[in-house]
Amino acid sequence: MRVKRGRPAAGRRVPGAPLNPLESQLSYPWPAAPASGEAFALRPGLHWLRMPLPFALDHINLWLLEDEIDGVAGFTAIDCGIASDDTRAAWERLFDSVFDGRPLLRVLATHFHPDHLGLAHWLVAGGERRRWQAPLWMSATEYAYGRFLSAGSNEGGADAAEHFRRHGLSDPDTLAALRARGGGNYRKLVPAVPRAYHRIVDGDQIAIGRAGAKRVFRVIVGYGHAPEHVSLYCAEDRLLVSGDMVLPRISTNVSVFDLEPEANPLPRYLRSLDQYLVLPADTLVLPSHGQPFVGLHQRVAQQHGHHEARLAEVYEACATPRAAADIVPVLFKRELDLHQMSFALGESLAHLHALWYEGRLQRRLADGVYTFAQA
Repeated sequence: MRVKRGRPAAGRRVPGAPLNPLESQLSYPWPAAPASGEAFALRPGLHWLRMPLPFALDHINLWLLEDEIDGVAGFTAIDCGIASDDTRAAWERLFDSVFDGRPLLRVLATHFHPDHLGLAHWLVAGGERRRWQAPLWMSATEYAYGRFLSAGSNEGGADAAEHFRRHGLSDPDTLAALRARGGGNYRKLVPAVPRAYHRIVDGDQIAIGRAGAKRVFRVIVGYGHAPEHVSLYCAEDRLLVSGDMVLPRISTNVSVFDLEPEANPLPRYLRSLDQYLVLPADTLVLPSHGQPFVGLHQRVAQQHGHHEARLAEVYEACATPRAAADIVPVLFKRELDLHQMSFALGESLAHLHALWYEGRLQRRLADGVYTFAQA
């Protein structure tokens, strides 16, 4: 079995992490991540997995918990990775080593984004070897979004391009690339979603573990990053599986996209963050990206401060009328690829919408483009 075990080293920092005041407020008990296809035992019955992503953000963390359902011993997986040969191969290595003949009993997806849901259909059908059948557990809205987008047409690319064109994106090459990428981009990463699922809602109690050693997780639903994102908190272990709602080194993407063009997600996200402040300060946070960390209250405060500063920058920039595309270089100082640009535009628009709904900005439509200016 390729299962690594490590003793936490409180206060140790991730090698290579930049020295800055925000980083120093957090503690990283484990300095190194597991390799793809390996597992790292964080606590008894709790394994940290890492799967590759073909983006600038090149990994996702998954969590594998030893479990027992209806007298059968096996595992519950939290999140899946994208549908790719590399991710399937990594899971196959885990099936041959860590699983050691035991089945996958269920898959719990925190939300519908491809890196979290992509391989769910493959996993719950038992992979190519069809070793088992397992239910998918999700919130209803996340499941519906995933089913809708995975079964959709290629028109999504044209819709996305038109959405961003209305918000000031004028570069013809970028618009053409968005159109060409199409709605099929989601389906490449999430080719199918199981036809049935087990619904979970805010406040549910989910017991995961072997008989006599069950961890009870409370479902905490958050908004802003995704429609009905599920995080899981175990009070006995002071353990939070945060998904994408709380990340240690990067800020969670909060965007306005073409499917909900008038959305105002940023205030919802910030209100959702405050739910975590009632949890103990020494909670161990298991995020979907980056390293497990301690410092939940500090990180929530950092995110509030980050967005307060970004909103101030956006408001100041709108002393003269600005489209969302004009705000991208205000918020993002680096060169962006197409994937990053779509998220940067969506996030710029989310900040503009927050100020607009608050009444601090006014919106105008001229020549088919929305601009925002101080009210």
